[in-house]
This record gives sequence, C-alpha cells and structure tokens, in this order.
Amino acid sequence: MLVGYLGPKGSFTHDVVTHSFPTYERIAYRTITDVIKAYENQEIDFAVVPVENSIEGSVHETIDYLFHQGTIQAVAEVVYPIKQQLLVARKDRPIRTVYSHPQALAQGKAFLRAHYPDVAMEMTASTAYAARYVAEHPELEIAAIAPLAAASEYGLEVQNKDIQEIEDNYTRFWVLGTKEPLISETLSPVLQKVSLALTLPSNLAGALYKGLSTFAWRGINLTKIESRPLKTALGEYFFIIDLLNEAPDLLQFAYQELDSLGIQTKVLGQYQVYTLKDNGMEKRWVTNPTFYLTTSESD
Repeated sequence: MLVGYLGPKGSFTHDVVTHSFPTYERIAYRTITDVIKAYENQEIDFAVVPVENSIEGSVHETIDYLFHQGTIQAVAEVVYPIKQQLLVARKDRPIRTVYSHPQALAQGKAFLRAHYPDVAMEMTASTAYAARYVAEHPELEIAAIAPLAAASEYGLEVQNKDIQEIEDNYTRFWVLGTKEPLISETLSPVLQKVSLALTLPSNLAGALYKGLSTFAWRGINLTKIESRPLKTALGEYFFIIDLLNEAPDLLQFAYQELDSLGIQTKVLGQYQVYTLKDNGMEKRWVTNPTFYLTTSESD
C-alpha cells in the first residue's frame, strides 16, 4: 500500500504517517494539492494532509480543494501534538530570516517577536522544506521553525525548543481515501465523526439556523462550524460543520430534511478519530470529546 503525504521527511505530516502506517510505503509531495491530486491520479492508496490546528484554525488549502474540486473523502483522522523548534545550521551567528510553513510561523510569532524582534519571516510549502533549505545554506543567517525530527533528518541544531505560542497545540490530519485504513496500534480510537459542507439557498430566511436545527432537535452534537468563501461573489459562503457520529440513522434523516430545505450537503468525511496512546488526550476526550475544537475556531 502507498501513502502520500505533505513532505519532505521531517515534516509533522511525515511523523503522523510514520506512526499511523509503519509498514506502508510512503511518498512525499511538495504541496497539499499535489498530495490530493496524486490520489486522484491513482498514484497512491491514501493521502494524508493537515486540516486544522488548535492555534491557527483550518488549513484552507485542504478544505477549499476538497469542497471546490475534490471527490475524495476523509476516512480517518489523527490528532497529533505539535511542538515547534527553532532550528539553525550553526548557533554562533545571528538570525536575520526565519523560514517555515505559514501555520508554523503563526504559531511561533509571539516567541519570535519577544526574542528576535527584527527577524523577517518567509513562508515555505512545509516546515520540513524550511529545515532542508536552512541545512543547504549554512553560510546564511537564517533559521527554520520545524519539528524536532527535522533537526536530526537534516543535521541542524536546536536554537530554541518548543516555541509554539500555546502548550496545548494539536493538529488534525485527515487520511483521505475510499476505504477505512488499518491504523497502527500505537494510536487509540476515541470517537466517530462526520464533516459536512453546507451551501445555503439565497431565498430562505434563517437558512443557517434552520439547517443547524435539523441536527440540534435530533440531539446530534455539533463540534465545529466555520464559514469559507464560495468564490462566486462577495458575501457568499459555504459552511463546514463537524458532528459526532453517534447515531448514523438520525444523520440520514437530517440529510433528508436539509435536502427538503434546499440546503446542499457535501460529505467531506465520515471517519474514526485517533490519538497517540499515553499522551494525555485519551482521558480528556472521554470527559469532553470537543475539547481540542473549543480553541480552534480561528490554517
């Protein structure tokens, strides 16, 4: 089996794929769109991409592609702890520019402003690409925000550890495909979820309220709601919602009611959520299955 992921080696997505699919062959791609297109072109069996971070919110490239162009769905989700490191080729020189993925730059912005107020920040396709660039240019006064794994992968030094703005920093990663994958036993299943994209009719007053009510009065728990531009006209949006999938039959009735209201529904995924064992998340999920989403309504 082939698994594609946002690479290169040393990225957080690479860590997730390594933990989740230790026996599968893994193929790195440069961008999230490249990963998804590789699946659509039947180059790989599963695609693993980030979808949301607890500090910076949704990864728009993932959500927008799946809504506007993709026919692929999420068949599993892995929630992974994120620790950002400031990596350099040599510690004996100043830092003028910091490279990383936009999400990582945002997660480390407060630290950089406090400790390196004059540095410039440059975006890259992934944290691991930033680390590799720093390793390939040791003569430059640059650094990367990247995982600890990237330091060993590219022979870099850790200038500062755990620079993310909030200690409780997690990212949701979707496994995209057509069938449920066999996930490593190093991860624990914690709950079942469904992710939907709703497009509202323009001539229905209170359309969003009525749409959400189809789930509320059936006792279906909503864990996230977010709007994204339809890319048709200013002020037109679709809505991403996540639901706990505890009663599949009730969900089917809700879909029928949405259709009767003229609300278009696209299923982005129906999946089991997994976390790393023994990292404290399992116990917290039992008491509050939406805890990591309560801080993530803000890529």
